Parts: sequence; C-alpha cells; structure tokens
Amino acid sequence: MADTSTQSIQVHAPLDRVAAVISDFPRYTEWAEAMKQVEVLEEYEDGYACRVRFVIDAGVMADDYTLEYAYADDLSRIEWHLVEPSKTQKSQRGSYDLAEGDDGVTTVTYTLEVELSIGMLGMFRRKAEKMIMDTALKQLKRRVESLPG
Repeated sequence: MADTSTQSIQVHAPLDRVAAVISDFPRYTEWAEAMKQVEVLEEYEDGYACRVRFVIDAGVMADDYTLEYAYADDLSRIEWHLVEPSKTQKSQRGSYDLAEGDDGVTTVTYTLEVELSIGMLGMFRRKAEKMIMDTALKQLKRRVESLPG
C-alpha cells in the first residue's frame, strides 16, 4: 500500500519562475543531485513535457523510470504518475502545488505517494521519504533563488 507524504517550502521568487525550473527537465541533472539522466520522451503541443524518463542514483536507491505529467493552465499545479512499474516502484503519484503570495514569495507544496516493489519497514520508508522530499525541495529552492531575476 502506498503512503502519501506532503511538505512545503517558501521560495523567494514568483510562481512562473518556480514553475519554469520544475518543468525544465533536461536541466535537472545540473541541480538535483540524485538525477543522473533525464530525458523528455514526449511533449504536448504547447512544448511542455508529457513523458519524462529519469535515471536516479540516491546511494541507497537507484532506479530507471518514466513519469507522465499534467499541468494546470496557470501552472499552479504540476502533477505526475508512474507510467509503468520499475525495478523499485510499483506506483508513484505526485504533485507540486504553487501558491504565490502578495510579497512575490511562492509556497511550493510537494506531495508524493510511492508504492515500492521491495519490502521496507514503515519507519524506514517514512524516513527515506522525508529525506527525499527535504532534499528535493531544498535543491529546488536553491536553484530557483540562484537564477537571475
């Protein structure tokens, strides 16, 4: 059974800049440490990625999987799901929900639901999920805030 985890972070940038970094998959290898290879396999007519293949190596976990993405018209939500099971995942669903405040700061809420193919005690799985989400959000924040305004 899959568990859902949610975490949020404040990014000092407008929503459109945060969404641009999230949806620029070919550049993930420049700032997301576990990403070893990212390849856009299919795009929508508007140029946004539809299917993206990821090769990751996070030390304790390595995997090769493909996600399918959907986007809200205003890019306030970017969501995905695993196209087919991988060697370590039976399923994955996730989303970034972006909310820009009056001060130009965007709250990014990351929700992730993963069902692993391998058995893992709940305590260890939750710790791994927290570490993955913390790292992903901090690296996203660092990347967005480091770009010229």
